[in-house]
Amino acid sequence: MIKRQRRQGHLLVVLGVVLGVALAAAPGGVAASTQKPTFSTAVAFDVSPPVTLLRPSSGRAEPFGGNSRDRSAPVLDTGYTGDAAIQTSGLATTSPVSGPLANFEGLSNEDNFHIFGFRVNPPDPVGDVGPHHYVEMVNLVFGIYDKAGNKLLAPVDTGTLWSGFPVEDCTDPSGDPIVLYDQTTDRWLLSQFTTRGFDHPTEPFYNCVAISTSGDPTGSYYRYAFITQPDVDGGYYFPDYPKYGVWTNSYLMTTRDFGTVDNYGISVYALEKNKMVNGEAKARAVQFFLDSDDPNVALEDIGDGLLPADIDGNRRPRAHAPAPIVGTQDDGGRYGATVDAINVYDLTVRWSANPTASLSEPIELPTAPFDSIFPCGVVPSLTVGVLANARDCLPQPGITDGSRFLDILSYRQRPTHRLAYRNFGTYEALVTNQSVEALPGVAGVRWYELRRTDGVYSIHQQGTYAPGDGVHRWMGSIAMDRHGNMGLGYSVVNGTNVFPGIRYTGRLAGDPAGQMTVAEGTIVNGTGVQTSTNSRWGDYTSMNVDPVDDCTFWYVNEYYTAAGQASSPVGWQTRIGSFRLPGCS
Repeated sequence: MIKRQRRQGHLLVVLGVVLGVALAAAPGGVAASTQKPTFSTAVAFDVSPPVTLLRPSSGRAEPFGGNSRDRSAPVLDTGYTGDAAIQTSGLATTSPVSGPLANFEGLSNEDNFHIFGFRVNPPDPVGDVGPHHYVEMVNLVFGIYDKAGNKLLAPVDTGTLWSGFPVEDCTDPSGDPIVLYDQTTDRWLLSQFTTRGFDHPTEPFYNCVAISTSGDPTGSYYRYAFITQPDVDGGYYFPDYPKYGVWTNSYLMTTRDFGTVDNYGISVYALEKNKMVNGEAKARAVQFFLDSDDPNVALEDIGDGLLPADIDGNRRPRAHAPAPIVGTQDDGGRYGATVDAINVYDLTVRWSANPTASLSEPIELPTAPFDSIFPCGVVPSLTVGVLANARDCLPQPGITDGSRFLDILSYRQRPTHRLAYRNFGTYEALVTNQSVEALPGVAGVRWYELRRTDGVYSIHQQGTYAPGDGVHRWMGSIAMDRHGNMGLGYSVVNGTNVFPGIRYTGRLAGDPAGQMTVAEGTIVNGTGVQTSTNSRWGDYTSMNVDPVDDCTFWYVNEYYTAAGQASSPVGWQTRIGSFRLPGCS
C-alpha cells in the first residue's frame, strides 16, 4: 500500500520526563485532507410518546456473546516493551472528600434474562448524569434513575425506545448503546445500531438516535434513523462500535465500519444538532469515510477506531471551533506504526443552506512509549474443544482454565470512551485513556491530557496508573471537573483475591504531572467471577461530571457477585457511583 507522507509533531522532552511525562506539540496548524464529505438527510423521523408509556418493542432480539463481528487477526505478543510513563506507587498525597457519595445497583444480565429469556455478553455499560437523573444503557436494556438510585423507569429493552418507529430495524434491541446528556441544550441523546442487515446483505444498516424533547429523560423523544453507506460488494457498511460526542453545532459520531466481504474503514460523522433538538424531520448528517483501501489513509492513523470530543462544563468552545477527533497507535500493534502516538483530526462543519465540512489530515503526537499488546492466551484451556485465544488475558481468583480469563481489549488500537473536552479560556483540554500492559503481565490504565492552545495541539501530561500491587486495572474512563481535577474509574481483578470489581482514583490540577495522587477508592468489591469461555469484558465504561455543581464525578462499570456467578457464567451486574475531589463543591 502506498501511504501518504505523515505530519509528525516534534517530541519535546522536559524535566517531567523523569515522571514519564513526555510533551509533544504539533508544529503549526493542521493540514487540509483529501477526504470528501458525504451529506445526507435522516431517512426517518417521528416523535415518541413518553418512554414511560411506550409499549414493549415488537422487534426481535438475539443472544450474542462471541466474536461474530470480529474479523481482525489476533495480535501476537512479542514480549513486554516497557512503559515510560509508569506510576507504580499509589502516592495518596490527597484523598477524596469521602467514599462514594451515591452508590447504587444498576442494570444486570438478569434484566436481559427476565425480558428475553437469555443473557448476553459483553454488557457495554454506559450512562450519563443530568440535573435530576441518571440514565444507564447496557446490551440490551436501559433504565432511568433519580440521583438517589430510585428507578423511574424499570429496565426495558433498548428497542422499546423506538417502538412504533418507521424503520423497524431500530425497534430491535441490537446493542452498542450510548447515552449522553447535552448540557448545552438540556437534552439527552440515546442511541444504538441495527443488525438486520446481517440477514439481508442487500439491505442497509442504520444508526438510530433519539433526542429527548426536554430535559426530562422519562418524557418523549425525537427519533431519527441515519442510513450507512453502500460498500463495494453491493451491501452496506455495518457501523460497529459507535461513539458519540456533544459539540457546539453538531452531535459527533464515529463508527468502525465493516463491509459485506472484507472492506473496512472508520467513519467520522456530524449530525445537525439544531434541527434535532428542535424536532425537525430533515436533520442532516455529514460523513467522512476513512477507507482502509484508500492509499491516502494510513492504517496506523485510524487503527480500530477514533473518539469524538464530548463537551463538559459551561464554557463552550469558541464559535466555529473545529471538533477534535482522536485515535491512538502502538508501534507494536497490527497496523505498521513506527512510533507510539496519539493522532488528532479536526472536524469542521458549517450547517447552512449549502453546508460545508472538512476533516483535516491527522496530527501525530508521539507519546511516552507504551505496550498495548498483552500476553493473552498463554495459559492453556482446560475446556474440551475450546482453545485459549487473544481475548483470554486476565486471571480471576480460583480460575485456572485459561479460556475463562478476562479480555483486556488493549490490543484494539483506539482510546476508550470518552474524549472529555473542557474550555479553560486560555487553553482547551481533552482527556482520554486506554488499557495497556503496564508492567510485565500486569494491566494498567494509560491516561492523557491533551491541550489545544491557539489551534495547536500538545500532550500536556500522561501517565500509566499501575500501583505495583499485582492488581490488574483496565477498561477505564476519565473526565475533568471545572477546576481541572481528574477522576479515573476502571475495572480491577487479580488471580488470587481480587474479584472483578470497580475502583477509582484521581488527581488535583496542581499535583505533580503524570501522577494520580488521590487514594484509590472502591465503588464495589466483586465477590464472584465470570466463568464463561466467552471472556468478553466491557467493551467500554463511562465517567461523567454532574452538570449541577460541575464537580461530582459519576461512574458506571460492571462487576460480579457470588450470586451473579451462581445464576449464569455471564451473570454480570453494574454499579453506579459518584465522588468528588477536594476543593471542588
